[in-house]
Amino acid sequence: MMQTSGTLNDFGMDTISMAGSLDSKLEAIKGAGFGQVMLSARDVVGHPGGVEAAVELVRSSGLRVTGFQVLRDFEGLSGHLHDYKIDIAKAMLEMCHALGSKVLLVCSSTSVHASQDPQHLARDLRKLAMLAVPLGIKVAYEGLSWGRTINEYNTAWEIVQLADTPNLGVGLDSFHMFAAKTSLEDLELIDPEKIFLVQLADFMWQEIRSIEERITTARHFRVFPGEGVHSQDLADLVRRLYQMGYRGDYSFEVFNDDYQQLPLPMVAARAWKSAQWLGEDVMRRSVPLRNQIRLKRAQGFI
Repeated sequence: MMQTSGTLNDFGMDTISMAGSLDSKLEAIKGAGFGQVMLSARDVVGHPGGVEAAVELVRSSGLRVTGFQVLRDFEGLSGHLHDYKIDIAKAMLEMCHALGSKVLLVCSSTSVHASQDPQHLARDLRKLAMLAVPLGIKVAYEGLSWGRTINEYNTAWEIVQLADTPNLGVGLDSFHMFAAKTSLEDLELIDPEKIFLVQLADFMWQEIRSIEERITTARHFRVFPGEGVHSQDLADLVRRLYQMGYRGDYSFEVFNDDYQQLPLPMVAARAWKSAQWLGEDVMRRSVPLRNQIRLKRAQGFI
């Protein structure tokens, strides 16, 4: 059920933001104060005890699973490439279900072998969503900012509308939105009930001058919200989403080489500081006055 007011419980972090084993990551995330975690498939399949042991570890952690990522280069393929990706998708969906995740994240294709026909893209995503229905999973389609055809959140929404399937929606990623300089005004075109996931990250420079620099920044130089130079944009994004009726989860997806060399509790503490900034300052300004007492109580201030 959708929440009626914003709290710190709306925020979680991604296991990809830290180095180390899955169990140590889960421990650090929970120890920092988070109640949910976004899981990377690599952390699950890389567990020394195998996938079943990883699933048990996640389930016993007490953390709610925000979502599972990531299925790449899925839509628009034909023939044996399409069949191959269907097999991969089925395996991802099974792991997603076993982990108790209700959301599978899918990034828009970068493949030169993929069709650019919107009808073809929508047809494939509809098929993926249908495969997810028996497992109770929603598919969040994200416009990767270096995607071949779909590279902005508004065009990802157009494909979702074209597919017209209840359990297919969009995933929003602030990095890609700001890197591509897509106007936040287009958020008003999206049904908030069809936003299945919001991932947040900042970065340290205003301008990204090439696709190559964009990819490098995305994979190595993201920082937590409030640590970079796009704090006002992030605050604006979260406020807009709240005001338009979004009551789902926010996950910090931060790829950063420096964080990979820091102790896990230190990285998780930085993420928690970001959650406090967004939950206590930014989101509280968007919560109607009658709900602010409830928000403070949920945060432990009263």
